[in-house]
Amino acid sequence: MMQELLMAAAGAAAAAAVYAGAAARVVKQYERGVVFRFGRLRDDIRSPGFTMIVPVIDRLHKVNMQIVTMPVPAQEGITRDNVTVRVDAVVYFKVVDAADALVRVEDYKFAVSQMAQTSLRSIIGKSDLDDLLSNREKLNQGLELMLDSPAMGWGVAIDRVEIKDVSLPETMKRSMARQAEADRERRARLINADAELQASKKLAEAAGVMSDQPAALQLRLLQTVMAVSAEKNSTLVLPIPVELLRFLERATPGSAASEAEQAPTAPAVPPPSLTPLTPLSAPLSEAYLKGRAAAEEAVEDLTGSSVEPTHRDADT
Repeated sequence: MMQELLMAAAGAAAAAAVYAGAAARVVKQYERGVVFRFGRLRDDIRSPGFTMIVPVIDRLHKVNMQIVTMPVPAQEGITRDNVTVRVDAVVYFKVVDAADALVRVEDYKFAVSQMAQTSLRSIIGKSDLDDLLSNREKLNQGLELMLDSPAMGWGVAIDRVEIKDVSLPETMKRSMARQAEADRERRARLINADAELQASKKLAEAAGVMSDQPAALQLRLLQTVMAVSAEKNSTLVLPIPVELLRFLERATPGSAASEAEQAPTAPAVPPPSLTPLTPLSAPLSEAYLKGRAAAEEAVEDLTGSSVEPTHRDADT
């Protein structure tokens, strides 16, 4: 009898051990346990640690509650300004309700992936190329809102969405490079023209000061000489126009040229002319012609021009 009791106790212990092994479950810290009894969802969600279920009757499903990083395959689309681009992104999400993640959707990871791809293509069609390249924060927020609305019904919360890369055609890249180069050249020309305008205004003011004070030009000349001589040059060639020296000489008060310009000019003396002679008598014609020829030569030597005869002699 005792032996039979011992064998029954050993059998019961073995059955209990088998039952405990079949019913015992361990839920990790980052997981939650969802129990289905005869296919029906149990309300109690098993927390991390050791837990027990009814073998054969209950089914325990573990759901990962960690943040999942899911890359979105590159999607090719046409932007609002008719540019073909390829955009890829990454989605960060996590399960907030383990029961909904198992019951409401067949595979929540696949569902989030497909929703992310369709939302990304929609964002590409609604955006301009400049927004995709420079205004990504706004696009990321819009994409997150588009994903978060249906995902909440699946027990999934979208943590964040980031657009990783925007691929452009080679022709578009060259066009953008030329545009950027032309814009920089335009700005450089505007800056150069503005500098020339300011310099011309300053030069005009300097010219006005020098015209009022001629000595300022001489001081500027001396400054130029000093600046050039500071370079330790052995030879200094400084061409000065003669007109500039004459201008300085006239502008300096008390100079000989200034006094000569201010002195009144004497009236020009006309060259002497011969007074017409009266006709002589026949005996004096030869002496008259000799004297007249000598007088014409003397006037020609003085004035440098010949004297035309004022009348023709009747006797000759």
